[in-house]
Amino acid sequence: MNGRSLPPPPEPARGAEREPLRTRALRTARQALRVLATELGNPTEPGAPLFGNVQSGWLRGVPYLVAFAFMASLLPSTINVLGNDYGMNSGLAGALATAQTVPLLLAVSRPLQAWWVIFAADVVSALVLAVADGVTGRAWPWPPTAIVGYLVLMLALSLRERRRTLIAVWLTTGAAGVLLEPTAPDGSQSTWVLLFVLTGVMLLMGATLRERGDAQRKLIEQETISEAERARRTLLEERTRIARELHDVVAHHMSVITVQADSAPYRIGGIPQEAQEEFASIAATARESLAEMRRLLGVLRSEETERRGGPEKAPQPGIGMLPKLVEATVRAGVPVELTLPDEAVAPEPAVDLSAYRIVQEALANVVRHAPGARTRVSVTTTADGSRLTLLVVNSAPSAPSEPLETTGTGHGLVGMRERVRLVGGSLDTGPLPDGGFRVAAQLPLSSPPPPSTTALPTKDADSV
Repeated sequence: MNGRSLPPPPEPARGAEREPLRTRALRTARQALRVLATELGNPTEPGAPLFGNVQSGWLRGVPYLVAFAFMASLLPSTINVLGNDYGMNSGLAGALATAQTVPLLLAVSRPLQAWWVIFAADVVSALVLAVADGVTGRAWPWPPTAIVGYLVLMLALSLRERRRTLIAVWLTTGAAGVLLEPTAPDGSQSTWVLLFVLTGVMLLMGATLRERGDAQRKLIEQETISEAERARRTLLEERTRIARELHDVVAHHMSVITVQADSAPYRIGGIPQEAQEEFASIAATARESLAEMRRLLGVLRSEETERRGGPEKAPQPGIGMLPKLVEATVRAGVPVELTLPDEAVAPEPAVDLSAYRIVQEALANVVRHAPGARTRVSVTTTADGSRLTLLVVNSAPSAPSEPLETTGTGHGLVGMRERVRLVGGSLDTGPLPDGGFRVAAQLPLSSPPPPSTTALPTKDADSV
């Protein structure tokens, strides 16, 4: 506070400021060169030719034909331009022209390696032309033939290499033109800017086409995976639904076993104590099995059933309920004729339920996809009485009508196949010549064989 200002802080020496800046600039330059060397020295998928994944043989040969055509046309043209127009020694012109054009064949499978050869030959040719006599008034450092061959190489390179490699090639091409510019002969027409711009355009176009093709391939692969997942989910949903429906069938048998075991000591007199204890053990085991089945049903129960507050209480349908099903279908606008066996049949509960569900799915498909089509449902037994035959045939709709669904979900046929496989039967489905559709199934009336670890083949495996 004595009126005198404080002296300014001493200025740092200029060399101390410049040294860190220079060091950082050199470090950045070295890093950039290291990145360029890494990208230019690591090709992508070496040896795999362009269009190598195409199934058609003549399409796989198209890149080779194109490369050979350019090589065959550019080789004599380059020799003529370098030797006659620019006045280069004929032997040297032939060697440089060969190095600039023949590697185009290599570019089909190894474009980055071909670029190294062609780029080096172009640079050597520019240095030789700088001291040639016929450069005045002509293009330099890149003659027209060199520009054409280089652009063809860029197309092959952009269809194969990653984006960072293409940027490295583009920057190296521009850097070569900048470094050669101070040695430009008097009266020459500079072409390094032209090649630099055209190279960038060609690389951008090729990379865009390649990335678009990659995106389309990935989309197709994803759609294929999605279709497989949808088919698998549909199969699992149908198996779960069938398991829920068969719960009541199995539960009925277990309940009968429990009642018979509990009531045996009262119905049959003179049973030893050991036998009564055995019957009591059987009844207890059956009750435990019923409890476990209820837990299993809780796992398999659908969300819709949960919202309703529990499993269905109505008994599972069978062949005896087909007349009501046909009547409901007729009310929906589909004329249906039903033919049942003359004598009543008593199939196994699982077979009875499967027969009803197969006819139900077939009629539902008619309502959805061929409304108004005349339909015939036939239920018969074979001559030996061992198998039950189901036949649902519909004709094409007599009057033009739009189907309620143009594309099916696949649940109907998947459910039919699973039900047929469950009871050891066979299924045959397919379109008819008149535009209709046919569903034919044969189910055993006797007890089905025990299930094996491998799925039973069904007749419709190849026809659907």
